[in-house]
Amino acid sequence: MSIYISLFRAINVGGKNPVRMEALRELHEGLGFERVVTLLQTGNVVFESVETEPETLKNLISSEFDKSFGFHSEVMVRTSAELQGIFHHNPFHESPEKENKFLVVMFLSAAPTVEAGESLLTDYNGPEEIRVNGKELYIYYTEGQGRSKLTNLYIEKKLKVPGTARNWNTVSKLLEMAKR
Repeated sequence: MSIYISLFRAINVGGKNPVRMEALRELHEGLGFERVVTLLQTGNVVFESVETEPETLKNLISSEFDKSFGFHSEVMVRTSAELQGIFHHNPFHESPEKENKFLVVMFLSAAPTVEAGESLLTDYNGPEEIRVNGKELYIYYTEGQGRSKLTNLYIEKKLKVPGTARNWNTVSKLLEMAKR
């Protein structure tokens, strides 16, 4: 059995697309996954599966989610090893002046093209620091995410791939949960 993390986009945000975490756990259990646990109300699920392909899991979970809840939510699936790599490859880790409370990881459904990544980095003029690393985008929101003009929708439009963002505290907690 391998440990996976599924991260859902745009559920339970601002009262839109409500999904109880109990129902999300039941969906995963109904698919035959084991040791299913959730974190927070934003669609973070840690589970075990005999399946070895994250893309297969993503498609299975996505299809069942659409049927069960009546709307679509992009789901990003990462292995526990991938999440550990994401944690350890944090480009801001060596900068002690950077506060974790301003750091966000955007989990993308696929790696953006080099051109799309360069377009985001050159076209956006805000104070945020952005690093693209494969299927992840590390963002340091110098003035906080709530006040930033660098929104998830802007990022998705520039990169041409959907994604879902999690703050560093959530990423750290998910990593601990995945180390069982």
